[in-house]
Parts: sequence; structure tokens; C-alpha cells
Amino acid sequence: MATVETRELVKRFDGAAAVDRIDLAVREGEFLVLLGPSGCGKTTLLRMLAGLETPTSGDILIGGRVVTRLPPRARDIAMVFQSYALYPHLSVYRNIAFPLKAAGMSKRETEEKVARAAAMFGIGHLLARKPRQLSGGERQRVALARAVVRNPVVFLLDEPLSNLDAKLRTSAREELQQFQRGLGTTTVYVTHDQIEAMGLGDRIAVLDHGRVHQLGTPAAVYHDPADIFVATFIGSPPMNLVRTDGVLCGFRPEHLLPLSCIDPAEALAPMPMTVTRIENLGADRLVYATLGAPNPETKVISRLPSTIDLPIESGRRYEFALCRRNFRYFDPQTGVARPAPS
Repeated sequence: MATVETRELVKRFDGAAAVDRIDLAVREGEFLVLLGPSGCGKTTLLRMLAGLETPTSGDILIGGRVVTRLPPRARDIAMVFQSYALYPHLSVYRNIAFPLKAAGMSKRETEEKVARAAAMFGIGHLLARKPRQLSGGERQRVALARAVVRNPVVFLLDEPLSNLDAKLRTSAREELQQFQRGLGTTTVYVTHDQIEAMGLGDRIAVLDHGRVHQLGTPAAVYHDPADIFVATFIGSPPMNLVRTDGVLCGFRPEHLLPLSCIDPAEALAPMPMTVTRIENLGADRLVYATLGAPNPETKVISRLPSTIDLPIESGRRYEFALCRRNFRYFDPQTGVARPAPS
């Protein structure tokens, strides 16, 4: 295991900053997720950690050692790409063994390490096959086995699950988390999928336009977003934003409930809203609505669990409410979170 640090890290392409003065500190054994929309700089940051891109300025440290100008082979890291990057003409065995052969390891030790890695991911019966004979999930496991076989101090994973179907991605997330917990290897994982980020990460770094907007636990970035970008990027549906008395108030859709479902001692004043559309999702209903005075035509979304069995129809007006503790406040000029007004 090793720590990973970036200090004032910058990467420019044609004068534009893809990564803009990022300071990160990944703890030993931590699973850190880099989350953000396309073009936010997360993959560029990962490639700099791997040594595949040279920073414009700043430093990278792995295990306390400055590796900024070292080639990938000298960093003791392993990287798994979105495409898996398997050699199509080699068997699964030879794909997994490739880094060991390149390091000059003996045949006996290579066989032992490949067998151990293959068993870890349940692909021991596939060692004689070629990548074209494998499913997407099996290829993903081969790529991970090839990464762990060297016992690197850091894993760098670039959207390794994005080519899998939805059902397989769910099981693959569980397997990946168990494997990382079992090995205890420091891991940096890139994704644009917030479900992956929330489910896998010990902490999440939320990026946009080359900068980290918030670094925190999944619970922190969801319940206490640092700014409006994080509030509206994290969560599906995103946080509702309503302007009141010169302040932007934010609240999650699951906290906006019919007035009858909230303890009168905790509920704020009712929020009259006209329902415009309802989505039935089985376990939940998403209620799309517009507010009345003093925020006419402001759009909001309520998420109602199926346990709340109230008749709600599109086109009708209802009274909803929130508890005060579920409000979050943001500066309308900067978008940065601020304390609740006194």
C-alpha cells in the first residue's frame, strides 16, 4: 500500500487547463473515486498519476516519493482501462502473465501468481481461451487479474465497468469492492456514474472544469454539497433549488413530502405546488411540480416511496412541506454553501 498525492497539479492543452491546480491526498488502502461529467479532467488526472501524461506543472508523489517525471514502469502502479487493453492474440493465461514475463519472473513463480490471480476472479477455467471468446464481464476480470498479479502499490482504474450491461455492472461493483478490500491496495477510480461512485468510494472527489469542487465521503457530498454544482450533479433527481429572501435553498427530492406525512412540530410552512407530471418507478414515484407564491413557476421534484400510498394526480394542487433540518443554503452569487441564516 502507498499514499498518493498531487500538489498544485496542472495540465494544459493548447493553453487551456484540463487539470487546474489540483491538490489531493489519497490515504493508504483507500478507494478514492474521481467523479465528474465528460471533459472535467478526471481521466487526464488519472493518466498523469500513471505517467501516461506529463504535468505542465506541479508534483505527484506515490508513497512519499516524487514520481512526477518517472515513466509508468518505475511507479509500481497497475492501470485498468475502459477498453481492458487485452492482447487479442494471447490466451487469458498469457495476458495475465505478460507483466510477470516482462519483469523476468521465473516460470514456476509466474504459474503460481497467475493461478492465484485467476482464482481470485473466478476465471481459472478460462486460461486457455482468447479474449474474443470471452464475455464483457469475463474480459473485465482478466484485466483486473493482470493488474493484481504484480502486487502493485496503487491501482488506477479508468471506467473499467462502463462496457458491461446494467445487471453485470451491479455484480461487478460488488466483486470489485470485495477484491479491493481484501487486498487493501490504494485505488483511484475514474467514473462519470454517480451510482458507482457512491457505492464504491471511501471518498469521492467531484471534479468540473479541471478543479475539485468537493472531496468527501459519499454521505457528505450527497447530504452536504459544497456548492451548487455538487448539489445538482450528485443525486438522481438532483437537489431542488429555490430562492428565498436573497438566499438559495436546496433540498433533496426525498425530503419534499405531502404535509400530512411530516411531523407538524418539525414542518416548515406548507409549500403549495401544482403537479405537472408523475413517474411511477415501482419502489418510488417522482412527482414533478411547480410552486406557488412566493416562488411561482419554480420547478421542483418530490420522490415518494411506495409506502406513501396517497392519491396524487397530474394537474391538481397539493400542499407539500419540508423539515428545517433538510434545508441547505447557498450563496446566490458564488454558488458556495453557507450556514443557515440566523
